[in-house]
Amino acid sequence: MPHDQIPCIYAAHSYYDIRRELEKRPSAPPCIQVTTLDDLKKIIADAEILVISMLWKNDLLEIAPRLRLIQSISSGVEQFDLNRLKARGIHLCNARGANASAVAEHALALMLSLARRLYEARDNQKMCRWSTTGTDPRPRLQELSEKNVLIVGMGTIGDRLARFCQALGMNVSGARHSARPLDVAGVRQITMDRLHEGLADADYVILTCPLTPQTHHLIDTAAFAAMKRDACLINVARGAVVEEAALIHALDTGRIAGAALDTYDEEPLPASSPLWSRPNLVMTGHTAGETQFYERNVVDILLRNLAALKTGGPMTNMIV
Repeated sequence: MPHDQIPCIYAAHSYYDIRRELEKRPSAPPCIQVTTLDDLKKIIADAEILVISMLWKNDLLEIAPRLRLIQSISSGVEQFDLNRLKARGIHLCNARGANASAVAEHALALMLSLARRLYEARDNQKMCRWSTTGTDPRPRLQELSEKNVLIVGMGTIGDRLARFCQALGMNVSGARHSARPLDVAGVRQITMDRLHEGLADADYVILTCPLTPQTHHLIDTAAFAAMKRDACLINVARGAVVEEAALIHALDTGRIAGAALDTYDEEPLPASSPLWSRPNLVMTGHTAGETQFYERNVVDILLRNLAALKTGGPMTNMIV
């Protein structure tokens, strides 16, 4: 699509460099990029196409009369007032799938870390402590082969993760709120009304679902009570999918064996959080979606949506 037929793209993000990626594409329109909310406010009045994520504030609509399309840089769109966008006729598309491989690989890495207790190896390295076979009275290190894994959220990320787990010889179950059949052959479907039965069978429970009213605190005290005592929880979804106080209690009382988190109720996680000191918890700082290909993948979605905006065709990942 010739760049002189579509307007300049405006991008706002403190980290991702959308402009540099667009400059690699010969047919892409020019891009004006800012990194702060204050700078965005200075230019948004001219924006028809806006690429943005967490810098978005809904009161920006009052000073953005020309806005036609918002391309979210992230999959999550909780910060957008969908009703106001719909009333204005502004399309909103998210970046679902842009980091699906990265998140699935990160979840797999966290599961391997728990199974092989790799987090302890790094701690031992710092302490110059030699720990080898036969020196640890705790349960043996685990193989993932033949283990049961339940993936809650069988979308793009969950599907990729399911295939990784199958390749390792795991027995894979999947749950999602949609009743339609799962897309990955060989995955046993668990309906959400029978989630606790699925939890009871799982050695690993991995959360890849979006945060919705239905998934808020989906993993609560009752869910932990349904899990095996030697099971582990991994959350690469959103922090609020897990009830944090219930998780801490489950870890401290041996209700579950361990957990790995990439997302939290409050981010950045404050130094006062009791999560930091839980010995059976692996933590990463909301980095599961980080990948060197992120801007490339988002711009691919953006350019498809610009073409659809021009032709009136269907948009990719359209929310409103």
